[in-house]
Amino acid sequence: MRGKTLKMAVATTAITLIATGCSSGDPEESGSSNSNAVVSIEIAEPQHLIPSNTTETSGAQVLSALFSPLVDFDKDNKPFEVAAESISSTDNTLWTIKLKDGFTFHNGEKVNADSYINAWNHGAYGPNGNGGSYFWEKVEGYADLQSTDPDGADGPQKAPEPKAKKLTGLAKVDDLTFTVKLSAPFSEFKAVLGYTSFYPLPAAAWQSEGVLKEGFEDAIVGNGAFKIKGSWQHDQGIEVERYDAFPGTKPKVGGVNFKIYQQLTSAYADLQADNLDVLKSIPTENLSTAQTELGDRFKQSPASTFQFVAFPTFQPEFAKAEVRKAISQAIDRDEIIKAVFKNSQTAARSFVSPVVAGYRENTCGDACVFDAAKAKAAYTAAGGPAKLQISYNGDGGHKEWVDATCNQLKTNLGVECVGTAEPKFADLLTKVESKTPVGMFRLGWVMDYPSMENYLGPLFGTNGSSNYYGYSNPAFDTLVKEGAAAPSPEEAIKKYQQAEDILVQDMPVIPLRFGQNTFGHSSKVKNVEIDLFNRVDLSKIEAVS
Repeated sequence: MRGKTLKMAVATTAITLIATGCSSGDPEESGSSNSNAVVSIEIAEPQHLIPSNTTETSGAQVLSALFSPLVDFDKDNKPFEVAAESISSTDNTLWTIKLKDGFTFHNGEKVNADSYINAWNHGAYGPNGNGGSYFWEKVEGYADLQSTDPDGADGPQKAPEPKAKKLTGLAKVDDLTFTVKLSAPFSEFKAVLGYTSFYPLPAAAWQSEGVLKEGFEDAIVGNGAFKIKGSWQHDQGIEVERYDAFPGTKPKVGGVNFKIYQQLTSAYADLQADNLDVLKSIPTENLSTAQTELGDRFKQSPASTFQFVAFPTFQPEFAKAEVRKAISQAIDRDEIIKAVFKNSQTAARSFVSPVVAGYRENTCGDACVFDAAKAKAAYTAAGGPAKLQISYNGDGGHKEWVDATCNQLKTNLGVECVGTAEPKFADLLTKVESKTPVGMFRLGWVMDYPSMENYLGPLFGTNGSSNYYGYSNPAFDTLVKEGAAAPSPEEAIKKYQQAEDILVQDMPVIPLRFGQNTFGHSSKVKNVEIDLFNRVDLSKIEAVS
């Protein structure tokens, strides 16, 4: 999502719905390339740039320039080694990671096993509060790095120091080899290593063991194809330039200027004027005219996006599943997609994207079928609140559909409803993380790695990294864990689907839409591709001379 919104075998239905790329006949595909040019890409203000603390797409886009992952994914969504020489296991529990020789950080330090072990221990250590900490939950020793505040964040007592500061499951073998021991088998662990949180950090990052240097985040040092130029200019931009010592695939441009916008409509105006080279998401206000205005520079490609409205399930007025289901039933998804999104997205009636293996259509059942009369009767019987609020980030182009949703809820449930914008996505996340009352809130998910588990665990697990709504069901947690430990993908999917069936009963969020990348580029660039993860492929983009 612009702002975090979440990656397997692509189902036929997904290809039918979203594979509408239109690169043929593109006039910019011709012409020579300028390998020293700097291209510009629109982003929102990132919440963080420390890899283990970056869980939204704008930050992840920047980090994809600054870091090289252990693995990436091929056209079939199968992981293949990039910074890793090999990743192997005989039992899906003890994994051996051998690094390629020759990778260096931008300060000249050699990337080695300690670069990963130190960064991962920091990411997993509970008191550091990293948003990606959850990703090490499966590594042996994770529980000992966590502690619970006995009277909550608002109480006077402090959480005790955890039992340990390092994961017992991480062990260095030699300078370029380390092992990861999981607390239970996980056949998809290699794919997980493609996620942002698993990037390494240099020795220069640390003030002392496990403690990051103040200010490191603003001038972060990575191991990727580009290095940061200067420092992060908050709410303005982040510039990166080609790192010539990078041993991997060489970029075809000299640098990237990530321009931070508060409003997508402003970015669209800049795109039309050739003052911005790539806009990753055409604002809804411009969808009806963008194809005409941009011509062959208007593009669409498959995405793993799942958009939804979440309930703060810890608040009494949203504690009943009957209330949550009635609100879902009062929303005409198809009408909003037609009126606002000009049919550029598809209605979501399941809790995982069609792009992952194991997806089933309409798992949500009656709760996602628009029926105003039934919704109002159920809402009244369950004692739903007389006033509703939907909070969203104002820098993400969400106002129009949120207002349309509120209007439907007013009409179909006879309640008051207001859409409330927070200036930036980071502001919204900060509020929901602290359980500040914001009513219902919009979120989206772009997968981190291609698996049903990546939708279910982070979004709905009791300690899920993006479970901002406080949902917890032990039976659901057990099924997801059993799926992760299953010996084959097929057996894992059976468990994941059983877990999804529990979500249908509990309805912690309202599935609304599955997206596709609908983007545009200037006349000054070519070969612009956006992947399933909503990231511009920085190894392919070229500047037209």
